[in-house]
Amino acid sequence: MVMKLHTIIYSTRPGRVGPSVARWFHEFAREHGAFEANLVDLADFNLPVYDEPQHPRLQQYENEHTKRWSTSVAAADAYVFVTPEYNYGPPPSFVNALNYVYKEWNYKPCGFVSYGGVSGGLRAVQMEKLLVTTLKMMPMMEGVQVPMVAKLLDADGNFQANVRIDSAAKTLLDELLRWAEGLKAMRESDR
Repeated sequence: MVMKLHTIIYSTRPGRVGPSVARWFHEFAREHGAFEANLVDLADFNLPVYDEPQHPRLQQYENEHTKRWSTSVAAADAYVFVTPEYNYGPPPSFVNALNYVYKEWNYKPCGFVSYGGVSGGLRAVQMEKLLVTTLKMMPMMEGVQVPMVAKLLDADGNFQANVRIDSAAKTLLDELLRWAEGLKAMRESDR
């Protein structure tokens, strides 16, 4: 059975670069062929600041937006988070979306495609890795960093990767597959 990978766009602000970077990675993952690749845009879920009355570990969701998000998160065996860096940290949408559900994230690997200015989003990813471990996810050491992302957009706003970025993406996908397969028994025993 083919593992399912969700590439999730975490920036939700108007004028964001995230969709362009995520579309590139999604196509790269499809061509890589190891996963059934799905592109997920967090903005489509319109999640307000966490508004469920019960703790997420209980999975007693009352709001339709939470139920939709839960279904999406649960469907994947692995994730790639496409994330910008805001003020040396993750975007608030990242933290909020993680907090909405709990068991749906458990025992799954995740990787990061980060972008931004000179740091390429690395400072945000360092904080994000700490957050995902509390949800029993396994963050990959490998990742894709895109410094000075604006220089890699064409006139139409499409992201144009280079050899270094493509190489990092392949390495990330190879490792995600190993971990997704390795953690499969833990996911199945937790059901």
